[in-house]
Amino acid sequence: MKYPVKVLGFGDNVVDKYEHLKIMYPGGNAVNFAVYAKKFGAERSAYMGIFGNDAAGEHVISSLQAEDIELVKCIQVIGENGASKNTVIDGDRVFLESNESGIRGDMRYVLSRFDLEYIRQFDLVHSGNYCFTERELPKIRRAGVPISFDFSDDSTKEYFEMVAPNVDFAFLSCSDMAEEEIREKLAWIHSLGPAFVCASRGAEGCIAFDGERYYLQEALPVAKMADTMGAGDSLLTAFLVSFLSAKKEGKTADIADCLKTAAAFASEICGIDGAWGYGVHYED
Repeated sequence: MKYPVKVLGFGDNVVDKYEHLKIMYPGGNAVNFAVYAKKFGAERSAYMGIFGNDAAGEHVISSLQAEDIELVKCIQVIGENGASKNTVIDGDRVFLESNESGIRGDMRYVLSRFDLEYIRQFDLVHSGNYCFTERELPKIRRAGVPISFDFSDDSTKEYFEMVAPNVDFAFLSCSDMAEEEIREKLAWIHSLGPAFVCASRGAEGCIAFDGERYYLQEALPVAKMADTMGAGDSLLTAFLVSFLSAKKEGKTADIADCLKTAAAFASEICGIDGAWGYGVHYED
């Protein structure tokens, strides 16, 4: 299915190194968003960020090009690309260590007036708490483009209070929290500014809140589990693309239907090795 939506992932890119296999896969929240949007059927999908010039950076670039992701506003600099080391236990990703985003952790993507003209071409910009884009969000907001943001599972109260007022769609992971506790947290985040807030719960699915009601969506069966690397990213991506598409077509977006569609897409992604494939062997 095709959706008349144009989206941009802004921020992180990494290689996820699977130590038990010595295979690395391209990934990163903003990159995954761009790729999943394209796979899900978005009309236009782009990524904007900083690459290193090592083998890892080149692999992410070539993989994105193979997926036909627009990269015209990316920057490549001399240095090590972001990388994390992981393993998989019982189908779940287990994080081991990272290089703190490599060269991307030492510099920031500062949006110019020309970058903002480019961004105005899109219906939504997605970023996250590993992207180092916090200072740029107000610029995007002033440009009139909606923002989606992934707070993951480790954002502090102070971080939410700083970032959430600049966000339209907020996502986070709460797999270790009780349902009532999650509901309270979603209501609090919504009070900070986002119109829609969604918490993924791993095998328990997700809970969302739009200021009026809560939505519960169970995780759907996975035909053949590979790993859960891209489960949360694919869920939020499919939700956003389907939700925004309905809005653009002048329809009332049914949040429950969009969440169910997103859960189905996430179950498919769990059958792919890595976040979205393209594994290559590496040596330490």
